[in-house]
Amino acid sequence: MDAFHKFKILLVISSYFIKIVHGYYLPGSFPHKYNVGDRLTVKVNSLTSIDTEIPYGYYTLPLCKPLEGIKDKAENIGELLMGDRIENSPYRFRMFNNETEIVLCKTNPLSSDDFKIFKDRIDEMYQVNLNLDNLPAIRYTKKDGYYLRWTGYPVGIKVNDVYYVFNHLKFTVLVHKYEHNNVVGVIGTGDGAELITQRNETNLDGYMVVGFEVQPCSVNHDDSLLKNVEPYGKYLKPIRCDPASVAMAVTEGRSVTYTYEVMFIKSDIKWPSRWDAYLKMEGAKVHWFSILNSLTVITFLAGVVFVIMLRTIRRDLARYEELDEGRSQMNEELSGWKLVVSDVFRAPNRPELLCVMVADGCRILGMAVATIFFAALGFMSPASRGALISGMLMFYLLLGVVAGFVAVWLQRTLVAGNSRRWFSVSARVACFFPGISFLILTILNSLLWASQSTGAIPFSTFIILILLWFCISVPLTLLGGLVATRARYLEYPVRTNQIPREIPAHKFPSWLLVLGAGTLPFGTLFIELFFIMSSIWLGRVYYVFGFLFVVLLLLVTVCAEVSLVLTYMHLCVEDWKWWWKSFFASGSVAFYIFLYSINYLVFDLKSLSGPVSTIIYLGYSLFMVITVMLATGAVGFLTSLFFVHRLFSSVKID
Repeated sequence: MDAFHKFKILLVISSYFIKIVHGYYLPGSFPHKYNVGDRLTVKVNSLTSIDTEIPYGYYTLPLCKPLEGIKDKAENIGELLMGDRIENSPYRFRMFNNETEIVLCKTNPLSSDDFKIFKDRIDEMYQVNLNLDNLPAIRYTKKDGYYLRWTGYPVGIKVNDVYYVFNHLKFTVLVHKYEHNNVVGVIGTGDGAELITQRNETNLDGYMVVGFEVQPCSVNHDDSLLKNVEPYGKYLKPIRCDPASVAMAVTEGRSVTYTYEVMFIKSDIKWPSRWDAYLKMEGAKVHWFSILNSLTVITFLAGVVFVIMLRTIRRDLARYEELDEGRSQMNEELSGWKLVVSDVFRAPNRPELLCVMVADGCRILGMAVATIFFAALGFMSPASRGALISGMLMFYLLLGVVAGFVAVWLQRTLVAGNSRRWFSVSARVACFFPGISFLILTILNSLLWASQSTGAIPFSTFIILILLWFCISVPLTLLGGLVATRARYLEYPVRTNQIPREIPAHKFPSWLLVLGAGTLPFGTLFIELFFIMSSIWLGRVYYVFGFLFVVLLLLVTVCAEVSLVLTYMHLCVEDWKWWWKSFFASGSVAFYIFLYSINYLVFDLKSLSGPVSTIIYLGYSLFMVITVMLATGAVGFLTSLFFVHRLFSSVKID
């Protein structure tokens, strides 16, 4: 085959590959074309409130139900863990079919229990969440000349001790002309997809949904006009939707009539930009300030490390090697870290626990890096509900190999290559952090179950998590431990005396210095931590994963530098018990994160009501703190281990 034919084949393959690439979209981000008159499916999600943080099912309220019955959407495990419960709704839309005064239903007279539920949900400021084509319903309100946007709408409102319900919804659906010129692709929404083969779509009329807005109103309908009106029939009187006034009071023994109207409007918003209304970059300068603040801390610590490595240590080593005239003179001249040469590698207290915690920290850190990296690339966008949690769980399971390897490798390093306890160490790693997680989740889940909340993890999901733990995580962890038994461990460069050296008394407890070291890593992330907490507890969408990935790398760098500096300082005062201190020097950032969580609860979640809500908040905060402590502690310990090994490898002593 000549060069021309090879080049021609290469061009054909390249063009086909380009068509495939252009024909497919990132998960959760592919468009769905609707022809005029096609039915649009509106779905409902859990009722949510920032006052309680306890979600409830949409149909726990006496609202209109679909004529075909309530059907659950096939949910992924991430949605279930997040408390999302997607169900079908009674609302019926058809593309470009504007409708007004549509009667949805008239409920039965409210019982005392129904009336109490309405009052409780209104008092606790619960929001109704709707979805159309994977877009949450968005609501705009005007305050002081500015437009505020919210996802969902409130169940009702309390005015002068009277409860009013929003029983009329004015929907606005923004659509854009379908623009898909590729010949091969996948179309659909996050709720489903279908494969299409080669055909030209450019000549077919169709639209894409690029916006979904809702305006709730409280309207007192005339019961005399509803006698012969069936569901989805037309109310015989124009409905005036005025958000500034309320009229439908909720009282025991009275029925509530629900109506809606829908209007389709052509929009210039293109499909890739339809999430901009939810993800507008507010506070971008704050994110940049967070990164610059972290870089300042890193530069300062890097300067300290530079002084230690290139000046102090190099000078000490040169002086150490010059003292070869006699042992007595050497002992007189030696001071600081050189005096602990025979104790610096003495095994720490509870060595297996240290191995387990460091290994789990490496696993968590790897999970965080992989998840945030792929989220920054767009694979875990907010359009893909539950994708972030599902991705984290998948990476955590697969990285069991890393955890098992690190634990057994470190254990062999501590016992000079002995591999007899590799199975025990691997098994402990496989059960340590997952066991803590299941304990916390079980306690919190029991509270949510007792509250009949959709935030409670279903029993079937619990069984799935346990099967994933023992059928995937545990075997992979044991496999990693087995591989580590055949890997080369870290050999100590100096021998350890049988009798430990006495540590001189210090003016201040060394643990105070270790605890204070956590302020520097905390300073690199506290700004980004506010946005993360707001996303979790205030229902705001967090999507700046590019910033978060950079902050994570900066945090790892700061943790490594802080632990290295503190380990050197402890060795200089002849404190050879550096193992656990190096772990907690960087891991102590978790203590400040917990204090920040308390501060956030007191000042930012002032409206949080009830002991159950507070316990749930503190429980998840504790879970986050343990996770951060293990990840940052592992970074600090491994940095100090290799630093100490490198430092004493330069010492020539018999």
